Amino acid sequence: MNANDKIRAKTVITAHANADFDALAAMVAAGKLYPGAVLIFPGSQEKSLRNFFIQSTTYLFNFKAFKDIDPDAVELLVVVDTRQRSRIPQVRPLLGKPGLRIHLYDHHPDTDDDLEAELSVVRDWGSTTAIIVDEMRRREVVLTVEEATLLGLGIYEDTGSFGFNTTTPHDFEAAGWLKGQGMDIEVISDLLSHELSAEQVTHLGELLQNAVTHDIHGVDVVITELSTDRFVPDFALLVHKLMDMENLKVVFALGRMGDRIHVVARSRHPDVSVGQICTSFGGGGHAAAASATVKDRTLAEVRDDLFALLYSQINPQIVVESLMSRPPVVIEDHKTISDAVELMTRYGLKDVPVVDPAMRCVGIVGHQTADKALSHGLGDLGLSEYMSRKFETVQAGTDLYRVMEIILGRRQRMLPVLEGEALVGVITRTDLMNMLIDEPARIPDSLLPERRRERNIGPMVGNRLPKKMLDLLKTAGELGRDMGWEVYAVGGFVRDILLGRPNLDLDLVVEGDAIAYAKRLADLLGGRVKAHVKFKTAVVILTDGQRVDVATARLEYYEYPAAMPTVELSSIKMDLYRRDFTINALALRINPGRFGQLVDFFGAEQDMKSRAIRVLHSLSFVEDPTRILRAIRFERRFDFQIGGQTLRLIKNALSLDLFSKLSGTRILHELQLVMAEENPLACLSRMQELGILEAIHPLLKLTGERVQVLMELSKVHNWYKLLYLEPEATPWKLHLLGLTMGIKRDQIGLVTARLRFTAREERDFLQLRDQIGDALMKLMNWREDRSRLSRLCAILRPIPLEGVLFLMARSRKEQIRRNISQYLTRLRDVTSDISGADLKELGINPGPAYTTILSRVLDAKIDGRAASRDEQLRLAERLWRGIARRGGPQCSGS
Repeated sequence: MNANDKIRAKTVITAHANADFDALAAMVAAGKLYPGAVLIFPGSQEKSLRNFFIQSTTYLFNFKAFKDIDPDAVELLVVVDTRQRSRIPQVRPLLGKPGLRIHLYDHHPDTDDDLEAELSVVRDWGSTTAIIVDEMRRREVVLTVEEATLLGLGIYEDTGSFGFNTTTPHDFEAAGWLKGQGMDIEVISDLLSHELSAEQVTHLGELLQNAVTHDIHGVDVVITELSTDRFVPDFALLVHKLMDMENLKVVFALGRMGDRIHVVARSRHPDVSVGQICTSFGGGGHAAAASATVKDRTLAEVRDDLFALLYSQINPQIVVESLMSRPPVVIEDHKTISDAVELMTRYGLKDVPVVDPAMRCVGIVGHQTADKALSHGLGDLGLSEYMSRKFETVQAGTDLYRVMEIILGRRQRMLPVLEGEALVGVITRTDLMNMLIDEPARIPDSLLPERRRERNIGPMVGNRLPKKMLDLLKTAGELGRDMGWEVYAVGGFVRDILLGRPNLDLDLVVEGDAIAYAKRLADLLGGRVKAHVKFKTAVVILTDGQRVDVATARLEYYEYPAAMPTVELSSIKMDLYRRDFTINALALRINPGRFGQLVDFFGAEQDMKSRAIRVLHSLSFVEDPTRILRAIRFERRFDFQIGGQTLRLIKNALSLDLFSKLSGTRILHELQLVMAEENPLACLSRMQELGILEAIHPLLKLTGERVQVLMELSKVHNWYKLLYLEPEATPWKLHLLGLTMGIKRDQIGLVTARLRFTAREERDFLQLRDQIGDALMKLMNWREDRSRLSRLCAILRPIPLEGVLFLMARSRKEQIRRNISQYLTRLRDVTSDISGADLKELGINPGPAYTTILSRVLDAKIDGRAASRDEQLRLAERLWRGIARRGGPQCSGS
């Protein structure tokens, strides 16, 4: 269907994928409330429902596929029998559409994945159809027999023919009203209670044979399985039959059908909500009936995850009460780092809660962090400086799943347990793991950071990278496979893919020998290698200038504050942990078969969504204070915010005067990067606010005049960049002129010495400042009515580009600014049309006069007094005659 043939519907209605009768009926019912709406069929795996749809519903109710709809025309999306974004993939292209209105009708519990809507009708009834029928009754909608029967089918199915505990009086009332509208109960009975085929009887026998009853915290739960290479029609019907035959209260049926695991669950027990458990598998439902489809998992893995979910949700308080350690070992908030190390060493603890006099938990100190701080000579500092303030707590009655979510999902090794505000106990990761080992269950994969935070972004990578870069990644990944090593793209390259920003600076990490890998990669791509054996890194330089940095997966540690890193071999996780901020601690698998899998151990994606700059560990700035400048660069570049704990650690590092321990070379390098940012003044202002500029050198501070000039410098520099002229200006030189403006000549050497300028850099910078000063004096005497452009060119020509741009930003005369822009864009590269050879042809003897004549001719061309070559030759002759008359190389005018 071409674009012109697509249906332009303002309102569309849909339901969750793998629709049941309630979802289908609710869609048809909603169509009566929204006349003219188009029904989008969500797909179904139930054979009876599919046959019914094919034979009857398509004809009667005119369902459409989403591909037949023009998305641009849709203004209102109506979703029934679910609110979960992940359960309506068929209309995913609509969900990000600006201005889209959404109406929801549902009877399932709330989830974290629920859509936001302008209208949300959610009631705890037995079926969604009954909720919409209630509204139809109020509007006095008239139904056909077919419509009433289909709606009744939805109510009967989702209430178990009114046999589920979730059935409410409203469901009976809705069915009664539908009966009055002509609902055919015999048709419903035939559809819901047909006889089983021979194949279905075989599958039901397998479910009966495999059924095992488990006592989970006092509740009998039956778990059964079947395994087949083909899809089993009416799997939910078989589970319903099993439940009725054996009079079961709670049943979970796991069916491996081809490459997917289908979960169907039913419950008649008030303490077991199968909907909540199936939601954890990516499915949904309500307390009495639910289902899910799981991809890329084995039957055993799904079974083990199911056990863990059941143990965490059925009477979980029993486990929490018995699991926590009480009373907890604590340390008072007025104690020091040394005190904490001594306490944790004595009791063999990895973490200890910090409490105030009222036994409120105000922080957590880790043994590893405290040990590092002690080794850096910081043992006398108070705990408030390096304790973690960002942590979760739970009340004593919290369920176990929440405990697992925090300890395993959020990687918080120790969880304080409170009664009210007072700390009464702790649960550690070890406590939790020991309990889970004792139970017949494993940890749900959804709570393992290594798996939960690994998703495939291959399509995003393909869409956001140029083909040339994409091919380079794939080639690098294939080489890793051939050499038997995992290879990852890491750091800012991956971060900017997620942020949709251009970044072709590729860093690779190899879980193997980076230098050997780089040599093979260079051979493949026709490049060359520069290896750094000490750091186990290499750079592959390709013929087009593209550079690929390759590193061995490693962990860096620092022997003392502000030291250069020592390198040890490690895994990708430890390699990422050595990085500065969470948003840079990302990796992208590029080996074939796993290409595009994002590895995020430390919550970088969440921090990007929250627009937060968060440091990876609390001693990060102690080990490398230059990371403070990087934090500011990223904060201003991405319009993020430095997190509260990270900001406190920055202020603490400054109070320890750690910048004085940094070499000037490292500071200058970071300043150069700051001044290369799109908005360097924003970075410098933040540095001023935090006291960083003065920490570098007391003479570096933002006065009002410097701020004004730096603002103009950014405008002038951006203007010049848009011209695409050569040479390019060096941003740090340009902005350092503004930052040091007004510092006396005899003091500027103190700043250049602190920044460890080389002798040549210092000489050039001082000379540039002197040239700017001289030019400013000359420009102050500039009079537009008397001064020629050649005079301006003579003033500017000896000055490097950065100085000229500075003068343009500094000048208060608009005409001078325009003339400087004319110099940069047109006059700077103007040359005379004659040369020394022409002067020789005129019979002028080579000598100092050549310089004088050619200079005067060029001035005349710039001022428009000798535009053509002939005019310039005649002018040269006149100049030579004047020189000859006076008997010397000098002349006073032309």
